[in-house]
Amino acid sequence: MTPHGPHPTGGTLRLEGICVTRGETEVLKDLSLSVAPGSFTTILGPSGAGKSTIFELLLGSLAPDAGRITLDGAPLKPDLFAYMPQRDALMPWRRILSNVTLGLEVQGMSRAAARARVLPLLPRFGLDGFERHWPQQLSGGMRQRAALARTIVQDRPVMLLDEPFGALDAMTRRDMQRWLEAQRDGAPQTTILITHDLREAVALSDRIHLLSPRPARVVRTFDVPLPRPRLTAAPTEAALKLENDILDTLMQGDTT
Repeated sequence: MTPHGPHPTGGTLRLEGICVTRGETEVLKDLSLSVAPGSFTTILGPSGAGKSTIFELLLGSLAPDAGRITLDGAPLKPDLFAYMPQRDALMPWRRILSNVTLGLEVQGMSRAAARARVLPLLPRFGLDGFERHWPQQLSGGMRQRAALARTIVQDRPVMLLDEPFGALDAMTRRDMQRWLEAQRDGAPQTTILITHDLREAVALSDRIHLLSPRPARVVRTFDVPLPRPRLTAAPTEAALKLENDILDTLMQGDTT
């Protein structure tokens, strides 16, 4: 179950033959990948490879120079995605409750209705009792939970997470990863994660698309058939083997 009922997971999301050039720089070249409904898919690649450009394309803030993006063969709808950027992006002039309801209010829900939906969910996000706090009064981990809550409660078919834990210390990052993994109990939401953290990718994902250096394309796709939960005290032998396979591919560079 999602925070407030069965989640519309939608269909298969496909990017086919995507090319993007910015100025004189080729960012993406003939990039193709697919995301199954209800899956947790990670896009992993070197810094500067164009991972965040893929999210710009999905959100409609950037148009590809070539290629197409579809959901079950049809053009994307503007309300398909809920997006969490690298930083928590909480509004410092809005209290935590008002920050979490912001996405619902932008969708046209009244403030009263948005608060009625969000308040019962705050304990699940570890924010019970912090409704009236300002963002600057919370720790980094709690701010990230508030940002993730704001993303999840929008109940969009696909959630986009752009390195959401990159700015956190190691212990808080691990706690947030465990927390995110736990949220996938029941009917999982389709999730696409951008990261350069190999261990995070293996721990959370059903499938990993590995990008080449820029101009980026998918050089290999790894399925992750490991049992959950995976965020144990130490990675299993199977997880370490998969990490090594991915690392070997990265070290080989852009080979075909």
